[in-house]
Amino acid sequence: MDFNFLKAKQREIRGSFPESLALRVHRSLSWLDKSEQCQQDKDSQFIFLWIAFNAAYAQDTELLRHTESVAFAKFMSKLVELDTDNDLYSLVWSEFSSSIRVLLDNKYVYQPFWDFHNGKLTEAEWRARFASAKVTANVALSTKQTDTLNTIILQRLYTLRNQLIHGGATWNSSANRDQIRDGVAFLSKLVPIIINIMMDNSHELWGDANYPVVTT
Repeated sequence: MDFNFLKAKQREIRGSFPESLALRVHRSLSWLDKSEQCQQDKDSQFIFLWIAFNAAYAQDTELLRHTESVAFAKFMSKLVELDTDNDLYSLVWSEFSSSIRVLLDNKYVYQPFWDFHNGKLTEAEWRARFASAKVTANVALSTKQTDTLNTIILQRLYTLRNQLIHGGATWNSSANRDQIRDGVAFLSKLVPIIINIMMDNSHELWGDANYPVVTT
């Protein structure tokens, strides 16, 4: 699935979408389209893919009093439940030997590693948490807990997102090429699946889109 496939599908069925879902899908597709135009610039592609993901899932987290991790978990759990074609599970299996495994082994996208370097944790603490997190991910894979594993991956990519968006990285830096490459590889497949599941389940409550279109 890519932008062209999903856009054609959206044009056919969007008449049945509630306004909030129509806005989420329209915005998410627009950023997916932009990401596909930036394949030679992986930093930009990652950022645009994250915006596409955010456009699809974002809730008013301040009002709901959820952290991003909790929001990811709730959203992924709902998607997996609705994923009758098992596309999310197939993605995890196909990508685990490449981008997912590398991301899980990459300390630079593990927030406690940075908490250690910022004096918030000891070296022993972050290393113990890192080892435990990898065990949790492997258990999730072996027991087919697709939502749990995807949530763990998104937590890692959220750290990478923060590094880029908050100016904690240099554009096209050799220091973060591996995590950018693997983040793009995963999100470029995850985001289209998410959009497709949402369109196939337009009767579900996906929540009001943030910053609705206002006409004056």
